[in-house]
Amino acid sequence: MHIVVCVKQVPDTKIIKINPKTNTLDRRSAPAILNPYDAHAVQEAVKIIKALGKGTISVLSMGPPQAVAVIKKSIEIGADRGFLISDRAFAGADTLATSYALSKALERISKDMPVDLILCGKHAIDGDTGQVGPGIARRLDIPPVTNVIEVAEVNESKKTILIKRKITNGYELIQAQIPCLLTVEKEINSIEYSPMPNMIKAARYEPVIWSVNDLEGVDRTQLGLKGSPTIVGKMFTPPKPEGGKRLEGNADEQIQQLMELLNDKRELLQPNSNK
Repeated sequence: MHIVVCVKQVPDTKIIKINPKTNTLDRRSAPAILNPYDAHAVQEAVKIIKALGKGTISVLSMGPPQAVAVIKKSIEIGADRGFLISDRAFAGADTLATSYALSKALERISKDMPVDLILCGKHAIDGDTGQVGPGIARRLDIPPVTNVIEVAEVNESKKTILIKRKITNGYELIQAQIPCLLTVEKEINSIEYSPMPNMIKAARYEPVIWSVNDLEGVDRTQLGLKGSPTIVGKMFTPPKPEGGKRLEGNADEQIQQLMELLNDKRELLQPNSNK
């Protein structure tokens, strides 16, 4: 069993700020971390391989050279090897261009060792689109299963996987054919403490780094800004909600204040004439 986990380096959104002049994320204002959903995807890959008793876990990322940090973190969790595609040609990619570049890297990885299962986090916390995983699956022509909260069974002989996924009104139990791609929720597992050998291995590990020239059959018009039809027109911090008004005085005075407030907001109480 060969599992590839796609991981991303993201800014810590608990700390990051928005530049008021450019209305863009100020990525320098927060440390870069492994996308939390992707960390759970790596942990799930470790869990699957342990259950099967054998297999290989590869991690794949696209980003600047410093993105090797998230690959090292993945090695610390339990991955066996890592690949980083890093090139100016990938810069400015939206989800469409990103899924294209990653699919080409996956094709290259699969040439050396066929890929049975691809895992991704449900979404990245900096973009929150959830589009890259399904985009990769579509390009590789394999089934995607999203919002996975449990991998119940992997049957290597029958090439099937039994999955529990979350939907709006409950859950679904799905049997998919391998190879396939899963996007996972945080609740699928808990991140375990890394054993010392993993930490030592991660500190010494150097991932394979590929440029665009190392990938085969790449259409450069589908990479980076050229291959990105998505344009973010504006980004802004939403205004803070106003606090409620406190009514003062005795009961009669409070009733009077309440009636005045309701009168001021009476248009909100009118039935919608369009319905």
